[in-house]
Parts: sequence; structure tokens; C-alpha cells
Amino acid sequence: MKTLRLGAGILNQTPLDWENNTAHILEAIEQARARQVNVLCLPELCITGYGCEDMFLSPHTWETAWQQLERIAPATTGMLVAVGLPLFITNGVYNVACVLSDGRITGFVPKQHLAGDGLHYEPRWFKAWPPEICTEYQRGDQSWPVGDLIFECDDVRFGFEICEDAWVAGRPGNRMAEAGVDVILNPSASHFAFEKHETRKRFVLEGSRAFGVSYIYANLVGNEAGRAIYDGGAIIASAGELIATGDRLPFVDVDLTIADVDIDLTRTRRASVHSLSTDVTDDVHERIARIGGRLTSPSDTLPPAANDVQPSQAEEFARAIGLALFDYMRKSYSRGFVVSMSGGADSSAVACLIRCMAELATEQLGLPSLAEKLPQLPALATAESLDDVMACLFTGVYQATRNSSQVTREAALAVTTGMGGQFHELDVDPLVSGYTQTVERALGRELTWEEDDITLQNIQARTRSPAIWMFANINNALLLSTSNRSEAAVGYATMDGDTSGGLSPIAGIDKAFLREWLQVMETAGAAGCGPYPSLATVNAQQPTAELRPAEFEQTDEGDLMPYPLLDEIENLAIGDKRSPQEVLDVIAVTHPQYDRPQLIIWVRRFFQLWCRNQWKRERYAPSFHVDDKNLDPRTWCRFPILSGGFQSELAALS
Repeated sequence: MKTLRLGAGILNQTPLDWENNTAHILEAIEQARARQVNVLCLPELCITGYGCEDMFLSPHTWETAWQQLERIAPATTGMLVAVGLPLFITNGVYNVACVLSDGRITGFVPKQHLAGDGLHYEPRWFKAWPPEICTEYQRGDQSWPVGDLIFECDDVRFGFEICEDAWVAGRPGNRMAEAGVDVILNPSASHFAFEKHETRKRFVLEGSRAFGVSYIYANLVGNEAGRAIYDGGAIIASAGELIATGDRLPFVDVDLTIADVDIDLTRTRRASVHSLSTDVTDDVHERIARIGGRLTSPSDTLPPAANDVQPSQAEEFARAIGLALFDYMRKSYSRGFVVSMSGGADSSAVACLIRCMAELATEQLGLPSLAEKLPQLPALATAESLDDVMACLFTGVYQATRNSSQVTREAALAVTTGMGGQFHELDVDPLVSGYTQTVERALGRELTWEEDDITLQNIQARTRSPAIWMFANINNALLLSTSNRSEAAVGYATMDGDTSGGLSPIAGIDKAFLREWLQVMETAGAAGCGPYPSLATVNAQQPTAELRPAEFEQTDEGDLMPYPLLDEIENLAIGDKRSPQEVLDVIAVTHPQYDRPQLIIWVRRFFQLWCRNQWKRERYAPSFHVDDKNLDPRTWCRFPILSGGFQSELAALS
């Protein structure tokens, strides 16, 4: 029996942060050695970070990455370790996995399928390597094999599928299985989305079963570059069985998942897969890079691995945004967060997410380590409780005008203090009146709600911006915008008003989900956070911008349409790219409670508002991706700022 101990390392990296990225890699290697790991797979592009964008085209990036590789290689004595970096070969940059063995660089495997959908733009920077092609990479007077390689060490064969390679129909694993590969390594940078981890598990399990191999999947973790969240979740499987899974969305820089596999048993199972053909041609042998050294069986026995349980969306949301906020704050060296608290669902959800971040970080790291990871907040060093932490991290400000109600004031106060934050209240009505009167004098007429509705609404939201920015500047904190995706779709926001901020943490999530999530957080909590009874007043209200006088009885859904319907129209029109008539025909079936003339009004309203407000979406603060329906025009959903606006299609609706 030949037993190997396999390891999958997840790392919290930062683009171009050479010292910390390399330190995390070296720490993972040392942890693996201490646990007698033979083969360690680390994430895709872990030396540079995955999110370097156009800096992948910089010679400085390639050269510095190579220097870090040379620092890492000597630490791999007695092990086989895979690390990722960009490599310039002839006329292009390739996303490669470098195999380090026994302290040496032994070869490179470039990625064959580049991710170019959603937030991925890999074809902008990298070239795809052609299958079954191998050559030499030369640097100075040294050279190493590079290409569609199979590595053989101590009579065990190893191959690679790099992230997207495993998501396509023609997986490289098919060819590797025919060539007798025993272990496939998958270094990935796979971003978080709701329930996506289940998809990853399926391709790992199916790959290990169909190819008759052991399979190691390693991923990044945390908010690496600003928008994408990586959830870790390392997976090790063998012959169709899940052997070990790692933590998802942890607040650590390095985490290791390990498992023992019986190579002889794996080969027995592969031999029993009668549909698996065998390639014994000379071409296969030319692709094998043989590595010296021994793979020693571990001397101890691992405990049984824990079961992998799929969390609810409410739990995933709390954990993902909590971790993203934490990393964004510490990597930007910000001293906490400031939120303009309206007393409504959006600002309350943002406050709740800050609390979730603090609870999860404190639970996982402990107060001393939390203070150590956030040196920009020296007050944390003396924090003795979670409320002490929140008092350092969160400031909420309610800014009233004559149109504000006592209900929203009390809700803003209850939520801010209930989450442990510092609360401030400002009366900005004199400022609103001052601006209004100044413009009235210039125009020589009075502004009225009948004639100047949008103007009078917007000036209230914009007048709140300078003061909230002042709080952010005074605290050296991040100002969080409170816009959600439903409102971004139709431009239901005041630019330079409620969109003010450096980060928009909920702009990737729809309003209907947020309202449901707040109900959960009030009554039960999620991910070990909450419940938060202070949300009761918010959850009892109908969402309202509260910018018109009370007699108008303004509500968001009255201005727009029911939020669940808006979200469905957005998904059909923007996600599925359906025409206005097609959207109408679908929602007429799914929403029979509304008559067709009313649905026509709402469909027209959506498309008209969508088209005329693209410029707003172009200016939103960066947001986090939590599903595959994001509207961010810089990384996901591109639409022209100027367009025909579907005028003929909307006129023909029936």
C-alpha cells in the first residue's frame, strides 16, 4: 500500500503585496511539512494575487514574481508544492502552475481555458496554452519543461486542471486519466456566489470518479482586490468520494486541508473503469516530466474529516459580506466605517453586516489577534467586549429634514446603538432651505412640489453628503454607500447624495432579499450572529425615501413597482437578455394577480429607467459580487450610456 498525504492550502492574498503573499505561501508550506504532507496545492496566481488586472502585462510584475518564486523554492525540501504565477513565454503571458519539488523548480503547467465571462477578463492579459504541447522555458543558462505536462515522482503521476480547465466540457483531466495520472491538482481563484460551492464539489467529485484519481482543489479566500470575494472551501476527493473539505469564508490568512489517499487503491478503481481508454503512445511519454525524490508515507493517522454542510443563503450572505468588509477595511488601512442611517432597510442592513463582521472576526480570531490584524485602530488593543469593538468600528449618523419622521429617527437610533455603534443626529433642514432659497432667488420664482418634485427630493439627499463625508474624514473611516441592486437597476438613488461613499457593500443584492434577510436577522440570526431585536422597527415599515412631505405618503414601491416584480423583470431583461414583449409575456403568467395594462406600465417604467440611468451605474462605488446577476458595468454588465432606449419595442407592447 502506497499512502500519500495530500494538502490543499487556502490563502488570503493581495495583488502585488509581495512580502505578505510570499509569507503566506511559506507559512502554508511550513504547516504542511509539520503535518507530514507530501503534495501541497496552493491557489492560482498566489504569488502575485489573482486581481492584478493590467499589471499582469508589466515586466516588473513577471520579474518580481520570479524573484519570489526563487525565495519559495528552497522551502519545499522533501515535498512537492504547486504555486501560481504569471510567466512570459515568447510573445505572451501565461497563467501557470509551477511545480516545486525538493527545493527546486521542476516545471510549469499553463492554463488551457481562460475565464472570460462575468467578472473574469483573463483573455485580456493571458494567452491560452494549446493542449498536448510541451516545450522548454529558458531563463539565463537554465531551462525547465513547460506545457501540458504530467509530473512523475516516486512512480506517482500528477497532473493539473487550473480553475476554469475543470469547468469546461473538454477537461484536461480526460487526457491525463488516459495517461495514468494518479493525482490531479486544481489551483483556483474561484469567486464566491450563492450555492456555487456545491457546483465546485460536483466537478471535483465527478472528476475524481470519472478519471479514477485523487483530486485536490485549492482556492483563494477573502476580499483579495476589492470586488470579488473568495470563499476558500478546499476539497480533496478520491475515486468519487469526498474525503476532506476545508472551512469556507474564514478570517485567517492561511488554512490547510489535508487527507491521506491510498494510491494503489485508486489505481485499482481506475482499472475497473472500463470506459476509460489508455494512451500508451510515445507522445504521452514525451509529456512526462520525471522528478527525483521520495514520497514518504505519513507516520500518523488523520482523524475522520468533518461533513460538508451547505449553509443557507442568509448565512452565506452574512459570512461573505462580513469577511469582505473586514478585508476591505484592513487592506485599505481604514479605521472603521461610517454609515448615513436613514432608519430604513438598506442602511440597517449595512449596519447589521458590520456587526456580523465584528462578531465573526472576534469569534474566529479572538480580541488580541483582531487588534493585531487592525493596527490602524489602536483602541482595539484595550477592547474587552464585542460592544467595545463595535464602538471603535461603526459610526451611524441620522440627518433629519422637515420630511423625516419620528419613526425613522427612532429606528436609526435603535439599530445603530443596538449594533453597538456610536450614534449622531443632525438637523440639515436649514441647509436644505438655504440651498432652495438661493436657487429660488436666482430663478425669480418659488420651487414647488407640483413643478419641481425631483429637484426638491434630490436636494435633501445631496445636502446630507458633506456632513457624512466629514465624519468619515474625521475618523479616517470608510464611508459606506447604502444603495441596493434593485434601485441601481432603475436609478432610484440621488447621485452625490445617498450614493456617496467609497464602497457600496449591498449594491450587488436585491431589495427583496435584503428585506427577507433582515427578518431572519431580527428573529433568528444567521452564521452565529444575532438575533438583533433592534431591527423590529425597520422591518415593520414600508420602505420609503422620505423625501416628500408626509401628505404624499411616499413609498419606494409606490414610486417604482413591487420589489419582487422589479427584481424578476431585471433578471429577465438584463440577466436573460429578453425583449420587453418577452418580459411582459413571462410576468403575465408568473404574476396573475396584476392586470395586463398595469404590467405594461411597469415593464415600460423598468426599461425606460434602466436605459436613462446607465450613467449612474457607471458612477456607483465599488460593490461586492454575491451572485451571478451583478449590474456593475466595470466588471459584469456592460450597457451603453446612450442608447435608443427600446422606444419602438415599448411602444409596441400589448
